[in-house]
Amino acid sequence: MADDLKKGLEGVLVAESGLSSIDGDAGRLIYRGYSIEELARGASYEEVLYLLWHGELPGADELESFTAAINEERDVSEDVLETMERLATADEQPMAALRTAVSMLSASEPETDADPEDLEATLRKGRRITAKIPTALAAFERYRLDEEPVDPHPELGLAANFLYMLTGEEPSDIHAETFDQALILHADHGLNASTFTSMVIGSTMADIYSAVTGGVSALSGPLHGGANQDVMEVLFEIDESDLDHREWVEQANEAGRRIPGFGHRVYNVKDPRAEILQERSKELANEGDSKWYDYTTTIEQYLSEEQGLAEKGIAPNVDFYSGSVYYQLGIPIDMYTPIFAMSRVGGWVGHVLEYQEDNRLIRPLSRYTGPEDQEFVPLEDR
Repeated sequence: MADDLKKGLEGVLVAESGLSSIDGDAGRLIYRGYSIEELARGASYEEVLYLLWHGELPGADELESFTAAINEERDVSEDVLETMERLATADEQPMAALRTAVSMLSASEPETDADPEDLEATLRKGRRITAKIPTALAAFERYRLDEEPVDPHPELGLAANFLYMLTGEEPSDIHAETFDQALILHADHGLNASTFTSMVIGSTMADIYSAVTGGVSALSGPLHGGANQDVMEVLFEIDESDLDHREWVEQANEAGRRIPGFGHRVYNVKDPRAEILQERSKELANEGDSKWYDYTTTIEQYLSEEQGLAEKGIAPNVDFYSGSVYYQLGIPIDMYTPIFAMSRVGGWVGHVLEYQEDNRLIRPLSRYTGPEDQEFVPLEDR
């Protein structure tokens, strides 16, 4: 029996995967051997889903069939819509609403009786979940605004369609492209907490709805998801301050305040996904209000270069720039983590499928630290 305790399983190798790999020292992320930079700048989110689930990039015909299959599954049942309306009226948190929605989706699953070991059926179920999550999320937001949901647009891709369902208007090309890139960047990232949660549930041969619901639940914790919302709250604070943004960050630093969006459990250098989103933030700034881009770049320059955080291995992560990018796209800040889940479901499904190909129930050990040889006292004598 192993005696070494690894809190948080840090450094413990528990699985092999061909989906994604991270080099934290070089700031490199790959999906199935392709760099995240190449995929974000040259592929669509649908192509990346196909890559994660099938192990290779699709050809034109394969992509057309794959995209059509996703588009056909976008509608959600009236029961789900009614529940989203009730939760919106009750002022439920978006991640809690999403958790409920994913669990409810199984009620309309046409292959609910499929053999748990039928991985092709599991993949089809995962595709349906991926297609329906944006519709449920957009409906929840519309209900919060006292507006009716917008039906999915049959000719728009997953990213553009979500923005369309939020507003009822087709997004501009730059908005659609930016959001598509954001979904690609968040699709997978090694064996993070939510992915591992999904894998643990999948290892019991529970259905993929249970695994994805578990992934959503894990992602809802503030130590995993939500940092980009925290970044945006800081940017709002800067914007409302009487100080110049440079002065604000200097005073915050002198007061010992931690700025969210810096540092990562894996990366010791700037997150490559942050590099890409910074570029998009600049493009969005060029067509509108540039202050959010100015704030983030000033903070990064001051903390990384002048305060030496980069030399200490503390650099901007993906959340530092995704928050302002989403805000520039008109997305409510408490929807940022649900959007994270909307993208990461591709990785969750992919990892569950991969693990179940050679499945073994995940059952780690714990070290008992309680008392020994307690003498039992009957209830009447206690």
